[in-house]
Amino acid sequence: MSQTNPTQPERFDFHPAELHSKYLLERDKRLRTDGNAQYVDMTGSLEELVHDPYVEPGFSRAPVVREVDVAIFGGGFAGLLSAAELKRLGVEDLLIVEQGGDFGGTWYWNRYPGVRCDIESYIYLPLLEEVGTVPSEKYAHGAEIFAHCQRLGQHFRLYDQALFQTSVKNAVWDDDAGRWLVETDRGDQIRARFVVAANGSMHLPKLPGIPGLETFEGKAFHTSRWDYRYTGGDSGGNLTGLAGKRVAIVGSGATAIQITPIVAEWAEHLYVFQRTPSGVDARNNRNTDPAWFGGQPAGWQRRRMDNFLSVVMGVQEIDDMVDDRWTSVWSRLNGPAPTGSDGLPSDPDLARQMLDYETMEGVRARVGSIVSDPKTAEALKPWYNFFCKRPLYSDTYLQAFNRRNVTLVDTHGKGVERVKETAIHHAGEDFPVDLIIFATGFRTGSYVFDGGRYRIVGRDGLTLGEKWASGVRSLHGIQAHQFPNLFIIGGYAQASAGINYQNIAAPQADYVGAAISTALSNNYKVIEVSKSAEDRWAQAMIDKHMDRSKFESECTPGYYNNEGSAKEGPSLWSSLYGGGPLEYIEVCREWSRNGMHRDMIITPGEAPAAVGGLSIQSAG
Repeated sequence: MSQTNPTQPERFDFHPAELHSKYLLERDKRLRTDGNAQYVDMTGSLEELVHDPYVEPGFSRAPVVREVDVAIFGGGFAGLLSAAELKRLGVEDLLIVEQGGDFGGTWYWNRYPGVRCDIESYIYLPLLEEVGTVPSEKYAHGAEIFAHCQRLGQHFRLYDQALFQTSVKNAVWDDDAGRWLVETDRGDQIRARFVVAANGSMHLPKLPGIPGLETFEGKAFHTSRWDYRYTGGDSGGNLTGLAGKRVAIVGSGATAIQITPIVAEWAEHLYVFQRTPSGVDARNNRNTDPAWFGGQPAGWQRRRMDNFLSVVMGVQEIDDMVDDRWTSVWSRLNGPAPTGSDGLPSDPDLARQMLDYETMEGVRARVGSIVSDPKTAEALKPWYNFFCKRPLYSDTYLQAFNRRNVTLVDTHGKGVERVKETAIHHAGEDFPVDLIIFATGFRTGSYVFDGGRYRIVGRDGLTLGEKWASGVRSLHGIQAHQFPNLFIIGGYAQASAGINYQNIAAPQADYVGAAISTALSNNYKVIEVSKSAEDRWAQAMIDKHMDRSKFESECTPGYYNNEGSAKEGPSLWSSLYGGGPLEYIEVCREWSRNGMHRDMIITPGEAPAAVGGLSIQSAG
């Protein structure tokens, strides 16, 4: 979609040319020369900000030395889905290495007050039918999602097969043995026939490089490391420790809109430091109807997931099963534009742009109807295209700014200037605070080895980082030539993404399960994607590429467009398979059925079994 200047149709009460100019003006306020480099790693004096606050300090154990069929890196949804699928297929000998103190991944780390998923729980919580979880609400709160992750671990008997509070340091391929040699920070030595790297992309928190941060004498933490020992309460609220405290929230994105109303309820005063306002629509949450949920037919969850993805991608479905703001708005903007009618231009791109302007005008009007102070309301209005940022939903965030103890500090796109010993300094004013909460998100879209902070070393000492230094080369974003018996799921590079994470993670887990179970049942020592298959996917990436550069260049900076810096390489969306998530899922499903004989170089073990249709080649 291009942000162009269509003429003014009679149906609309806004001026497209003026909106386009306003969008560009607001973008320009936020452009920086440092792009993603504006964020710093939490090392040195900032290292305590990433320590796990949910476990007792001093944990230790004896190093584990063992051999397994499958080592899974990560105990979030990607790792859990992989383990569950492998167990369903009869693969029992596996080990999960997880940095946190329990399963959950994103939902282990994010326990901040008000945490909740913005996707319907009936399609977001995987394997509901298998495990028997009944979500209490349409949009489940974080504690309930975390509990579901724990239930998955219990149901599939994974707790005895997990190394918690443990990080992978290296995974090195031993070509002679046909094994991955995995080393952890606990001194573990694990020999694995197969490795599944399932770290995901939302557990490495990012922190803005604000000058003076290390000099702050009060309390500070990132929302993914919430310190309830300081604030009191739990994810439901009751933050009694904030009584009499002056609190700053730095950030105004997905996390900030959830924590702001609860922190505002308990703090003496709350300052919300905003660089870019979010587009916040109505949530309209509701309790689950037990009779409806219990009456669903077998296989309902996968059908509902597929239906949701089809609707939001603009495919005309007979029934919109989820029926929320995601489906109603996205189907309108992604579906066939009703060109040449109802006051819309005949050009499809211009028609969609007009619908986008109209949608965002509605979002901005909602701000004005809720926030009583006109100046604050104006600062909270988002001025960019709908698809420039992930839309957000809340029935309490905007209302919080009507409280007398809440102050919005609009930095006009510049961000916080400086932190002092007892205050945040901005625009010539000191804002005294006792606590700084960084609601600044994660390094979304980072490569799996970046997020996990470990090395993957394939054939001939080649690291995956070196292989991908000039661009990703893979098959489906899941396998890579020169990296045998390795699978990557939950990442974005050369794969796909949907609004609902599980739409992609589930078929990727099926793909991995099919490959590994087939290899183990036929005693294949090594399976490695061929260079020709990798080349074919590279060509498919080129053929299907959607050039979003002009659109993204006009968007306000954010993690969708590399913070507005084109020089940093492919953006999050441009690194994806351009055929879209529906097509990508079908690619994964087809490969699970037929891909091994076509795309893999297979080295048999000592006594290989014949498998119909599989072409067994020399590993050379």
